[in-house]
Amino acid sequence: MRMLLKVQMDTTASNEAIKQGKLLQLMESAMQELKPEAAYFTVDNGCRTAFIFFDLADPTQMPKISQPFFMEIGAKIHYLPVMNPEDLRKGLSAIMP
Repeated sequence: MRMLLKVQMDTTASNEAIKQGKLLQLMESAMQELKPEAAYFTVDNGCRTAFIFFDLADPTQMPKISQPFFMEIGAKIHYLPVMNPEDLRKGLSAIMP
């Protein structure tokens, strides 16, 4: 299932991770593991934030995916199922009379 993973980073913890060179390493590791369709980095609600769109084949992987972000940067994690335009078209055609 296509998912949006929102990683909202704690400022103090992410500052320290940047100083130690760990934030880039953490993000590169996540990109290698998740193989995202897209990933964007910005500020949301005053916090460094990553929006990562990827395929979650097995929901039991959520703790493994989340844990490095919790441990390294004190992140708040949000998972949200999402659709692309093709998925939306298919979904809407299934409910059309």
